[in-house]
Amino acid sequence: MKFKILISFLIINLGAMAQEQELPYYELEEPTENYTAGSVAARMIDALGFRYYWASEGLRDVDLDYKASESGRTSAKTIEHILGLSHFILSSISEESKKTVDKKMLFEDQRKQTLFNLKKASNILRSSKDLSEFDTARHPFWNMINGPISDAIWHCGQLVTLRRASGNSFNSNINLFSGKIRD
Repeated sequence: MKFKILISFLIINLGAMAQEQELPYYELEEPTENYTAGSVAARMIDALGFRYYWASEGLRDVDLDYKASESGRTSAKTIEHILGLSHFILSSISEESKKTVDKKMLFEDQRKQTLFNLKKASNILRSSKDLSEFDTARHPFWNMINGPISDAIWHCGQLVTLRRASGNSFNSNINLFSGKIRD
């Protein structure tokens, strides 16, 4: 009986791990050989995706509910905000995601959607030769860099700080410089 329980536990955990591996940004892919405006912008999005993946990986309910002060945001609200930023980034360069963010999504669904939004945006940018094609009457692409892209990176740092404060440290095997996991 104990053996069957152990096997069931392993199968469930291996299945969850395999599913988690399917999400983009577990590790950064090798960069393109050529530096173009599109490849650099895509790598910025990829770096954001990698940071978000690990800042949000393994968050517990206590982490999601934690906030540093009464006037601060919880980790859950920060994740919701990053999801909104990922929608804004994607919809600014694509017609694919012109819908509004569903604020009733569960954390895991928000996390998954954010990662896939960032991957789609990265793929679009990587194939671009001239980022001015994404300029609009409201704002040039430059505003995407200093606006939602930088804002989302900023909020990933907040998630790391909040998770540490709630007792769930950031994985020390993550190498943000290389975009890989240390052995």
